[in-house]
Amino acid sequence: MEFRILKHRLSIEKQIDAFLDQVSESGLLFRDGIDDYLNGNASAFEEKIAHIYETEHKGDALRRSLEEQLYSQTLIPESRGDVLQLLENLDALLDRFKGALFRFDIERPEIFPEFQTDFKTLTKCVVEAVESTVRSARAFFKEIATVADHMHKVSYWETESDKASTRLQRAIFQKKNLPLAQKMQLRDFVRHVDKIADRAEDVSDMLSIYVIKRSL
Repeated sequence: MEFRILKHRLSIEKQIDAFLDQVSESGLLFRDGIDDYLNGNASAFEEKIAHIYETEHKGDALRRSLEEQLYSQTLIPESRGDVLQLLENLDALLDRFKGALFRFDIERPEIFPEFQTDFKTLTKCVVEAVESTVRSARAFFKEIATVADHMHKVSYWETESDKASTRLQRAIFQKKNLPLAQKMQLRDFVRHVDKIADRAEDVSDMLSIYVIKRSL
């Protein structure tokens, strides 16, 4: 049976869809930006930096607009707190993608060839974890019974992200003739990216609680 949390509020639904599009797009920009960085394509990397900044700005504007409408129009008062928290946490994922890409731009770490395959795997897993979270959120607003179809994938990709992160950190510290400071810098970058998947799983866990509350 279909359940729409914003039934008869299609204009708000469209804005939520647009907001979720920005979160999803930020992941794609992050993935492609990391590929450009690893491939030494400086101009393309700079384009991704500019694009993800615009995406984050649009996402923030949409979130603020949605929050204002949810309050001013007294929409879904029984679920408003949950929806607002969900939007804020999703926006935080977008911010993390932007922040991670900007950190690469500022520090310019040297990702050695033997680390690049696992680094790309880590990036893919993180992006997939967030994308599965976005799909779960879309289902929450449109047809709550289908949320579980996407939610379990978040945990899967978060686990795969942890595996890639562990392999990378082990390989980094086993590399000979690499200064400790450089090893620690690379380790911090790996952890910083991996934490995006952790936060995606946190959002998914909160979303599962919202689903239970709506079904009571």
